[in-house]
Amino acid sequence: MYTAAVITVSDKGSQGLRVDTGGPLVAQMLKDAGYDVAYTVIVPDEQPEIERALIHCADDLDIALVVTTGGTGFSPRDVTPEATVAVCQRMAPGIPEAMRQESLKITNRAMLTRQQAGIRGLTLIVNLPGSPKAIRENFAVCLPALDHGLTMLRAKSGDCAAPEK
Repeated sequence: MYTAAVITVSDKGSQGLRVDTGGPLVAQMLKDAGYDVAYTVIVPDEQPEIERALIHCADDLDIALVVTTGGTGFSPRDVTPEATVAVCQRMAPGIPEAMRQESLKITNRAMLTRQQAGIRGLTLIVNLPGSPKAIRENFAVCLPALDHGLTMLRAKSGDCAAPEK
């Protein structure tokens, strides 16, 4: 079982003006997949605050998987991808590519999402959109593969050719 954190990026949510539905959905999906959700937080759409939350989860809490929700669109306030890129040492482009590819089967608006995924130290960071519908569609695509990636990242196995479960 790996530890996970959920960071909801929302101006209104961080001010208590909107009930966070995305973060709890991500947390439940993680729990259902066997993750220990050890930390959750809501931060405003401010790049320095998002970066601080990501760094705190990776460096201070040693969380294996950090999932963000929100801030991945075209709005000038949507800076979650920029914060993710700024704190990661290595990017994992296949994760958002797979999410967008699958979402394009549902809506052509999937091409407008800018989520990123990357690695900071021994932590995998994955951005998700903010809407519950988009969270379900996107996270269902990548969640089953993440445990293998975390096994490789956390050096529990050096065998990239291990058979899929």
